[in-house]
Amino acid sequence: MKLIDAGFGNFVNSERLISIVSPDSLPVRRLIQDAKNAGRLIDISCGKKTKSVLITDSDHIICSAEEPDVIIKTIENN
Repeated sequence: MKLIDAGFGNFVNSERLISIVSPDSLPVRRLIQDAKNAGRLIDISCGKKTKSVLITDSDHIICSAEEPDVIIKTIENN
Protein backbone atom coordinates (compact mmCIF):
# COMPACT_ATOMS: atom_id res chain seq x y z
CA MET A 1 0.00 0.00 0.00
CA LYS A 2 1.42 3.36 -1.07
CA LEU A 3 0.00 6.36 0.78
CA ILE A 4 0.28 9.82 -0.73
CA ASP A 5 -0.34 13.19 0.85
CA ALA A 6 -3.49 14.60 -0.76
CA GLY A 7 -3.39 17.86 1.18
CA PHE A 8 -3.52 19.13 4.75
CA GLY A 9 -1.91 15.98 6.13
CA ASN A 10 -4.57 13.67 4.68
CA PHE A 11 -3.32 10.51 3.01
CA VAL A 12 -4.85 8.42 0.24
CA ASN A 13 -3.92 4.94 -0.96
CA SER A 14 -2.51 5.63 -4.44
CA GLU A 15 -3.10 2.03 -5.54
CA ARG A 16 -6.88 2.54 -5.21
CA LEU A 17 -7.01 5.68 -7.39
CA ILE A 18 -8.60 5.44 -10.81
CA SER A 19 -8.46 9.07 -11.87
CA ILE A 20 -7.58 12.60 -10.76
CA VAL A 21 -9.73 15.23 -12.45
CA SER A 22 -10.48 18.93 -12.26
CA PRO A 23 -13.84 19.84 -10.66
CA ASP A 24 -14.70 22.46 -13.27
CA SER A 25 -16.85 20.45 -15.68
CA LEU A 26 -20.56 19.80 -15.20
CA PRO A 27 -20.25 15.98 -15.32
CA VAL A 28 -17.68 16.04 -12.50
CA ARG A 29 -19.88 18.35 -10.44
CA ARG A 30 -22.76 15.89 -10.96
CA LEU A 31 -20.48 13.05 -9.90
CA ILE A 32 -19.63 14.95 -6.71
CA GLN A 33 -23.30 15.65 -5.98
CA ASP A 34 -24.30 12.03 -6.60
CA ALA A 35 -21.54 10.81 -4.28
CA LYS A 36 -22.62 13.31 -1.62
CA ASN A 37 -26.21 12.09 -1.81
CA ALA A 38 -25.08 8.45 -1.58
CA GLY A 39 -22.68 9.08 1.31
CA ARG A 40 -19.58 8.29 -0.76
CA LEU A 41 -18.04 11.78 -0.76
CA ILE A 42 -14.89 12.45 1.26
CA ASP A 43 -14.03 16.14 1.48
CA ILE A 44 -10.44 16.76 2.57
CA SER A 45 -10.27 20.36 1.35
CA CYS A 46 -10.61 21.77 4.91
CA GLY A 47 -12.98 24.50 3.74
CA LYS A 48 -10.77 25.62 0.84
CA LYS A 49 -11.79 25.61 -2.81
CA THR A 50 -11.76 22.14 -4.37
CA LYS A 51 -9.05 22.02 -7.03
CA SER A 52 -8.93 18.29 -7.72
CA VAL A 53 -11.27 15.34 -7.49
CA LEU A 54 -9.85 11.88 -6.84
CA ILE A 55 -11.94 8.93 -8.00
CA THR A 56 -11.30 5.57 -6.33
CA ASP A 57 -12.05 2.01 -7.37
CA SER A 58 -14.52 1.72 -4.47
CA ASP A 59 -16.70 4.48 -6.02
CA HIS A 60 -15.66 6.98 -3.35
CA ILE A 61 -15.03 10.54 -4.49
CA ILE A 62 -12.39 12.58 -2.68
CA CYS A 63 -12.33 16.39 -3.00
CA SER A 64 -8.94 17.97 -2.37
CA ALA A 65 -7.64 21.54 -2.27
CA GLU A 66 -4.36 20.49 -3.91
CA GLU A 67 -3.80 21.00 -7.63
CA PRO A 68 -3.94 17.82 -9.72
CA ASP A 69 -0.34 18.39 -10.87
CA VAL A 70 0.89 18.42 -7.26
CA ILE A 71 -0.86 15.14 -6.46
CA ILE A 72 0.47 13.50 -9.64
CA LYS A 73 4.04 14.58 -8.81
CA THR A 74 3.61 13.14 -5.31
CA ILE A 75 2.50 9.82 -6.80
CA GLU A 76 5.41 9.79 -9.25
CA ASN A 77 7.96 10.52 -6.51
CA ASN A 78 6.83 7.53 -4.41
